[in-house]
Amino acid sequence: MTTTLIIFLVICLVLACTFEFVNGFHDTANAVATVIYTNSMKPTVAVVYSGILNFIGVLTGGIAVAMGIVNLLPMEVLVDSNVYHGIAMILALLLSAIIWNLGTWWLGLPASSSHTLIGSIIGIGLAFYFLPDNVGGSAVNWDKAKDTGLALLISPLAGFTVAILMMFIFKRLVKNEFIYKEPIPGKMPPIWIRMLLWTTCGLVSFFHGQNDGQKGVGLVMMILIAILPASFSLDADINLQSTNANVMVINKIISATDTTQFGKEEFKNFSTIKKHAAHFAEATNGKAFSEAVALTDRFELRKDIVKITKSAEKLLKSANVAISKNDAETLKTEIKSAKKLVEYAPSWVIIMISVSLGLGTMIGWKRIVKTIGEKIGKQHMSYAQGASAEMVAAMGIGVASAYGVPVSTTHMLSSGIMGSMVAKKGLKNLQRKTITNIFLAWVLTLPVTMVLSGALFLLFRAIL
Repeated sequence: MTTTLIIFLVICLVLACTFEFVNGFHDTANAVATVIYTNSMKPTVAVVYSGILNFIGVLTGGIAVAMGIVNLLPMEVLVDSNVYHGIAMILALLLSAIIWNLGTWWLGLPASSSHTLIGSIIGIGLAFYFLPDNVGGSAVNWDKAKDTGLALLISPLAGFTVAILMMFIFKRLVKNEFIYKEPIPGKMPPIWIRMLLWTTCGLVSFFHGQNDGQKGVGLVMMILIAILPASFSLDADINLQSTNANVMVINKIISATDTTQFGKEEFKNFSTIKKHAAHFAEATNGKAFSEAVALTDRFELRKDIVKITKSAEKLLKSANVAISKNDAETLKTEIKSAKKLVEYAPSWVIIMISVSLGLGTMIGWKRIVKTIGEKIGKQHMSYAQGASAEMVAAMGIGVASAYGVPVSTTHMLSSGIMGSMVAKKGLKNLQRKTITNIFLAWVLTLPVTMVLSGALFLLFRAIL
């Protein structure tokens, strides 16, 4: 690898850590605002506490969400024959995401880092349509983008609705009027309220690390695969023959399927599995681990596994594919096992992102905390409102992380605060100007980052 390429790789990795660092202090406010504004925890203690749990969340979060980020761009876009085109993609993506995050943070607006990242990635994909050689036919993985977009759309609606329901449950179960009143400045609430808010703050921080931290891991893996595909396309610790056994079972089950009801799309996926299964078996014949495979061939093996598993998953979902329940379960198990070869992240990547997110959590949180704590509702946040919003956010992010879906911590918590305010005195309890500004930031995030990242990509690609 040339010195120039090493420099660009380092720059890209530093920018990825910077994004996660900014994500830390941009989104920390969502976790600590409630404990700070209810006098349940001192600000310094709260951000350190949140930072530590964010760190732990990344370490224990797995990589399902990370791979969801990587898979937003098809492999043809991710790995270009010219490595500097890949660098142009990464630089544009990261810079646009960082610029928007810093801009909204400076204005004190709780915008979504998830939306920012997704918008930047889609902008890169769409920009391929404007390249002279027009390679953009499959520039965005729209199936993955739809799933991701749906999750990001539902999260604020869910946060708002469930927070109202949570406040209703609180009022039914807890008759102590103290928790529904505004906190007395400088006075700590009873220990049981503090413990509840400590717990909910910790859960939001932990699950934020599991979900948002994985996005940072996904970014780094995208960088490594784009710039060094030979070294990071495959997990060197996975036995290729074990994966080949998974592929053979997938191919066998699909081959035995009745194809008389297949449509054009089913036949396409059927043929894709057959083609790539044959290539994978041939390319891995007599080879135990990826180190035995030529550097130039490793990315092709990654492509085989991605194509096989994605096509098999699509056939499983198709109404035209008749398959027994046992075969369907076996297919799911084999697909999951086969993916282990390509869906991974080295320990150093996870630790690096954990540290970046944890440190970022402890800095720069005040601007957005003030918006969440003082400017969403016309009244100061009560103990019950803070607990309701935090519980909703923790549950939502936890479920999303379990299913490998990226959701917005910002949207879940901010909309939860809005819901808790509405539950008390209706819509009139919201500050219209603040809500308008927040929604405007939410609405603009995707289109602005798409345009910004796409434009930067075309510029950098022309320069590099």
